[in-house]
Parts: sequence; structure tokens; C-alpha cells
Amino acid sequence: MMNDQHMIADPRIRAAVAELQELILAHFPSTTFEVGEADYPDEVYMRAIVDVDDTDDVIAIFLDRLVGLQVDENLPIWVAPVRTPERIPAANHLEQKTRYRELSPGWDRRSVSHVSNQMPAR
Repeated sequence: MMNDQHMIADPRIRAAVAELQELILAHFPSTTFEVGEADYPDEVYMRAIVDVDDTDDVIAIFLDRLVGLQVDENLPIWVAPVRTPERIPAANHLEQKTRYRELSPGWDRRSVSHVSNQMPAR
């Protein structure tokens, strides 16, 4: 992936990328960006590296405008917000705890060991 937005040939796409970056920077000023070609030569991929716990907060900032650019203006732009490397371990830990609670509502390891100790022997 390249980091040179000026390498994008289409001036409309360059302007759209700049607009999306401004939207994100207005709410998350420490964001850094990587911009480059996507899977197909005409597409542009922008990675926004943001210091947040939840990237959904970032998506909420730009999603409506991105859809407008993709659908109404037919611009092949893709944006992926990612956490900074420092945030990833903490986020992974939180996701594991949340997933465990969602998969097992109302029970925890203590209740399982308690039940298994009371089961009759065969």
C-alpha cells in the first residue's frame, strides 16, 4: 500500500479522500492515514489508524458520506479504521470477555464446577 495520495490519478477521488480524512480528523485529530490502491487498479483503499477502543465510533463519523461517494458519485473508495498497535491487546482482551459473557449468559465457571461436584456417580 502506498502512502502517497498524490499518486491517485482521478482528482475526484483525491478530493473525496481528502474530505473523508478531514471528517475523521475533526473528531480524532491524532489519526494517521495510509492510502493506496485496493484489489482493483481503479479502487482506492484508505486505512485510518485511530487511537480508540471501538472503531465503530470512527465509522459513525464517515459512513453516510462514504456511501454517498460510493453510490451517488460512483467513486470506488474503501475506508477501514483500525486501532493503533497500543490499543489492540486491550481491545482483544475486552472482546474475549464480552464474547464469553454473550455465549454463556447466566453462568460462569464457578456454577459449572459446583454442578459437576453434585452429579451422582455411576
